[in-house]
Amino acid sequence: MGSVSDPGELTELAQPSFEEFQKQTSLMTSCTLLWKELSDHFTTLEENLMKKSEALKEMIGALDSQTQSSLESLKRREATIERSVEIVAGKVGERARAALESLEKARDGGDDGGGGGEVDDEEGLLSTLKSLCLKMDARGFWSFVTARKKELEGLRSQIPAALVDCVDPAMLVLEAISEVFPVDKRGSGEKMTNDFGWACVVILESLAPVMVDPVIGKTRLLVTPSVKEKAKEIAETWKASLEERGRVENVKTPDVHTFLQHLVTFGIVKSEDLGLYRKLVVGSAWRKQMPKLAVLVGLGDQMPDMIEELISRGQQLDAVHFTYEVGLVDKFPPVPLLKAYLRDAKKTVAEDPSNTGRASHLVARKEQSALKAVLKCIEEYKLEEEFPPENLKKRLEQLEKTKTEKRKPAAVPANKRTRASYNGPMPPAKAGRITNAYVSSFPFIRSPSHSPQYASPAAAYPSPPTTVYSNRSPPYPYSPELIPASYQASPIGYPAYNGYCNGPVPVPAPAPQVYHPHYPQQHHQHAHHQQAYY
Repeated sequence: MGSVSDPGELTELAQPSFEEFQKQTSLMTSCTLLWKELSDHFTTLEENLMKKSEALKEMIGALDSQTQSSLESLKRREATIERSVEIVAGKVGERARAALESLEKARDGGDDGGGGGEVDDEEGLLSTLKSLCLKMDARGFWSFVTARKKELEGLRSQIPAALVDCVDPAMLVLEAISEVFPVDKRGSGEKMTNDFGWACVVILESLAPVMVDPVIGKTRLLVTPSVKEKAKEIAETWKASLEERGRVENVKTPDVHTFLQHLVTFGIVKSEDLGLYRKLVVGSAWRKQMPKLAVLVGLGDQMPDMIEELISRGQQLDAVHFTYEVGLVDKFPPVPLLKAYLRDAKKTVAEDPSNTGRASHLVARKEQSALKAVLKCIEEYKLEEEFPPENLKKRLEQLEKTKTEKRKPAAVPANKRTRASYNGPMPPAKAGRITNAYVSSFPFIRSPSHSPQYASPAAAYPSPPTTVYSNRSPPYPYSPELIPASYQASPIGYPAYNGYCNGPVPVPAPAPQVYHPHYPQQHHQHAHHQQAYY
C-alpha cells in the first residue's frame, strides 16, 4: 500500500496566498487596459491612414485632371498658333497700309485727323487717337491723352479701339509712358504740378484687351519677346528706384498702381516678388482697383491674411472691398466691419482733447467722409436689409446742416460812431485803435483835415492858442509865422487823430472838462517821424 499524505501538508497546497491572487488580478487588469489602449491606437492609425490615402487619391486625381487639362490646353494652343499668327499678320498688314495712307495724306497736306483737329465729340476723339496710333506717334499720343483728363471716361472707351489699329500697340504704349514711368524725366516743378499716373494707368488698362489672343482669349497674350523683355527691364528699373521714392512705405499710390498694372498688362509677374507686391497693395489698399490687382498679381491665397492686416490697421472699409473681391464674405461679414469703421471715426471725435475750433471742424469732416463712404458701400453691395442706412443719412444731414450754419456770416453790429451834426464824414476807424488817440464824445466836433469845405462854421468856435502839427499838407493856407513862438511847445487842447488832423481843432463854446495829457515838444517830433509809416 502507498503512503498516506499528511493532512496538514495538503491544507498548505490547497490554499494559495491572497497576495498572489491580488497580483494576478492587477496584472490582468493592466493587460486588459493596455490591450484596449493599443487597440484604440492602432484603430486611430488605421483611420488616419485611410484618410490620408483618400486625400492622396483625390490629389492624384486632381493632378491627373490638371495635367490632362494642361496637355489639352497646350495642344489647343499649339494648334491655334498658326491661326492666331495668321490673324495677327493680316491685321498688321492692314494697319501698315492704313499708316502709309495716313502718312501720304499728311505729306500731301491733306487733313488726316491729326491732333489739331476738333475733338468735341467721341467720334472726333476716336478719329484723332486712331490717327496718332496709325502713325506710331508716341509723343503726340501721350500729349493728347494727358491734356484731356476731364474726358477720362471717353478716353477709357476710345483708346482700346484706337490701339487696335496700331502696328505695334505694346511698343507704342511703352514709348508713350516712358516720360514718367519707370522714372519721371520731367523737371521738379512740373512733377509737383502735374501727376500723370492716371494717364499711365488708363493707357495700360486699355492695352490689356488689345493684346489678348483672338483665338484662345486671355490665357495667351500676343506680346513679342523683345517687347516683353523691355517690359521686364522697366519693372526692374522701377523696383531699383524704390529707395529714391522713399522705400515701399512712402511710395506714391499712383506710382504703385502704374507698376502693378504694368505687371498685369504684360504678364511679367514674378512669384519671388509676392512679398513686395503684398506690401504695395496693403499700402495703397484704399485705391478702388487694388483688390482686383492683388488677385491678378497672384496674391489670392494671401487674401485672408491681408484682410486681417487691414482690419488691424483700422482700414475696415478697404477690408470689405477685398472681402467681396475674393468671396470671403462668410469669414469676414461686412456689416460688423462697417460699424467698427464708424465707431473709430466717432471715437476720434470723442477722444480728441483739442476738439475746438479748426480741430473740431477737421474731425467733423472726417466723420462726414466716413458716413459717405459707408453709405456708398451699403449701396454698392446691397446691404440695406442688414444695415439700414436711414440713421446714417440723418447723421450726415445733421453734420451738413451744422457745417452750413457755421459758414453763415455773423451779424455785423451797427456802426456806433455818429456823424457830425452837419453831415460831415466820420473820423477814420483806425484812429480809435491807436494808443493815446482821442475820440471826442461830442458829435459836432470834427477834424478840419476831413472837412475843409466847412471852414466858415468852424471859424465860429473859439480856438485855443495852440498849434497841432502834422506830416500832411494843410488843406487851406497856413503860415507857421503867425503863431507866437511861446505857444509852439505848450500843451495842446485836443490831441489829433494820430496825424489825421492838420490844423487847429474847433472847440465848442461849452467845452467839457476833459483830462488833457501834457506832451513835450520832443514827443511831437517823435510822432512826426512815426506818422510817416501810415
